[in-house]
Amino acid sequence: MARPTIGVLALQGDVREHARALSEAGADVVSVRRPKELASVDGLVLPGGESTTILKLARVFEMLGPLRAAIGAGLPVYGACAGMILLADRVDDGGSPLDETFGGIDMQVRRNAFGRQVDSFEEDIDVDGLAGGPVHAVFIRAPWVESLGPAATALGRVSAGAAAGRIVAVRQQNLLATSFHPELTGDGRIHAYFCDLVRNA
Repeated sequence: MARPTIGVLALQGDVREHARALSEAGADVVSVRRPKELASVDGLVLPGGESTTILKLARVFEMLGPLRAAIGAGLPVYGACAGMILLADRVDDGGSPLDETFGGIDMQVRRNAFGRQVDSFEEDIDVDGLAGGPVHAVFIRAPWVESLGPAATALGRVSAGAAAGRIVAVRQQNLLATSFHPELTGDGRIHAYFCDLVRNA
């Protein structure tokens, strides 16, 4: 498909920034709030935001079951920051894990792993499979991957500081997730990578 139709889950978070990046990467973009809209897309982005709020609104909009079913059926999905949390099969935030997620990636993530809003930072990250050098990554109350199951592959890790070696980009078949926010930097390579994943799915 020349121009895949990719939805952005528009319940909460930085929806417009992802829509712009996807459009620049060659996709037709739609907002997804209802199961009918979900059924019309070739791929889906779960934006950053607040994971507990997105889950709550997914229940209100009767999206939780359809999202899980679509992911289980092989719909390509990219999750950034909170989206990574929602794609994880297991979540830990230091004592009160989320009671449920959309799931799909065989990994455990830690919420707010790098600290609170004041601990936000930027770093260049090498991402496997991405040409053109490191990605300038923006981390805002970001998670990291605590552990990966055998089906998932780490694509990028923090290279310096106390968190050196922590996994911040991962892929499992048609599912892609990053701890960071590529939609905020003007570097469209992660979104282009996802668009190619959708085309090839």
